[in-house]
Amino acid sequence: MGHWTLDDIPWDSFEPGKLDSELLKLVKAACMVEHHSGAYGQYLCAIFSDEPNVCEDAMNWSKEEVQHGQALRRYAELADPNFDFDDAFTRFSKGHPIDVDAEQSIRGSRCGEMVARCAVEVGTSSYYSALRDSIDEPVLREICRNIAADEFRHYKLFYRYAKHFQKIEGVSRWARFKIVLGRFFETGDDELSYAYYCGSGDTAPYVRKQANIACMARTLPLYRFGHVQLGVGMTLKSAGIKPQGILGKCITRVSWIAFRIYARHLQRAAGYV
Repeated sequence: MGHWTLDDIPWDSFEPGKLDSELLKLVKAACMVEHHSGAYGQYLCAIFSDEPNVCEDAMNWSKEEVQHGQALRRYAELADPNFDFDDAFTRFSKGHPIDVDAEQSIRGSRCGEMVARCAVEVGTSSYYSALRDSIDEPVLREICRNIAADEFRHYKLFYRYAKHFQKIEGVSRWARFKIVLGRFFETGDDELSYAYYCGSGDTAPYVRKQANIACMARTLPLYRFGHVQLGVGMTLKSAGIKPQGILGKCITRVSWIAFRIYARHLQRAAGYV
């Protein structure tokens, strides 16, 4: 792991005139969520404490995720010198503590945990790909390109472990699919919304629904069919469903239609259209 560093980013090529200020809010939110991955690495080590290889890979994974946060933080501070990351991240992490001493996965099984991690990596890889393809600013494009590639590689790591533990635990395809579906709906939870709120510097009281609408109404329209198709396909694969089968193709098409309808709904709710 670890194919690039912050020194590989062409920081001197920054072109502020090509950056959308609204997208910068997404960058600020993302840098805090990525920084929080250090705690997620500890959580994984806690529930896989008797699996040294898993723990080692989890800590290496978390280091790369934190590097993503460092790159995005540096970019956010370059684009907005007034951005106070330390203050924003302190607020965010206090509002979203992670149980680093957990004794078992919140997904109910070790296979389930790895399937959930696959879903997360699919989501982030698709997200950074969509962001990369929606912007002209060269530095942010390069950061997103590197992160998206890392997240795809991370998916393959967790997919390998998901298959390993599925053979041991015998978790059914339906059970895995329910985990994937549940993890998808968790994208509407507080973590990203609160990160968006903290990063935007909003001093008004936090209202989850409003923050979620504001964040997702900016995020979802960035996606094109190819991003969703690849993301859904990788997710189905982790649940044991063939993406190119009839069921997989139907789920992909329905997901894209529902995705676009929901994106338009959020844009209207946020007053963007």
